[in-house]
Amino acid sequence: MTRVVSSLPIVVAALAGVTVCITGAHAQSPAPRGREIYEAQCAECHGSAMEGTIGPPLVGAAFLAGWSGRPVSDFADKIQKTMPFNQTASLSKEESADVASYIIEANKLPARLPAFPSARASNPSGGRGQAPEGNLAELMRAIAFPNANVIFNLQIKDPAAQKKKQPAASPFDYVEWGATVYPGWLAVDQAAIALAETAPLLLTPGRRCQNGRSVPVDRTDWKQYVAALVDVSKLAHKASQARNHGAFLDISEKLNDACANCHKVYRDKGGPEGSGATRCQ
Repeated sequence: MTRVVSSLPIVVAALAGVTVCITGAHAQSPAPRGREIYEAQCAECHGSAMEGTIGPPLVGAAFLAGWSGRPVSDFADKIQKTMPFNQTASLSKEESADVASYIIEANKLPARLPAFPSARASNPSGGRGQAPEGNLAELMRAIAFPNANVIFNLQIKDPAAQKKKQPAASPFDYVEWGATVYPGWLAVDQAAIALAETAPLLLTPGRRCQNGRSVPVDRTDWKQYVAALVDVSKLAHKASQARNHGAFLDISEKLNDACANCHKVYRDKGGPEGSGATRCQ
């Protein structure tokens, strides 16, 4: 996509801490200018009517539920730092505020809005717990993906044979250092625990898929896929505690099956990464 940079005088929307600054008699208001940027930068993924295609919808109950009660400035900040998907952080603060104004207008909300309206949908658990912070793809990338890879890696590496690495002295790298603290079997123990303990988060009410659809937490097959992940993770933990490296050839296959069975139904039909418009159906 070709990036559109407005040549008009800067107009920053009043979005909770963002100051209105209008110069010039013919300055264009934020929402129309935001529409120009949206059509050039956002419509390909979120749809010309914000209905959601590759990316999630930006209008309607699903969108408002995800942002209910949160400062509009957070929304504008998210646009600036994470959008467009293939050119993150390419929009200026002013452009991001303009796009946010346009989206707010499309949702028929007041133009000067410090925070999105609160709604019960913002906490689908009905006050029994915290609403999901990340969507399904983000949760999988943050926890399931790296920890499953620790298990899969046992097919080619014996944890007992891994020597403790020393981090580089300078510059100090916390990630590199952290990887040296719990080496070998300790890392396997932690990966198995992480998978077993966090798999139930896939059943959290109100969580959304990357394309904005609701995660099918009430479906029988989804619950079975989650239960299978928990079972194989507990099996991995037991084998890890016994330091039974040989058991992990079979465990890796079981873990792969647990992941693949769910992916075939809910992920793979949606296409490659970034094009999951039909996922979670």
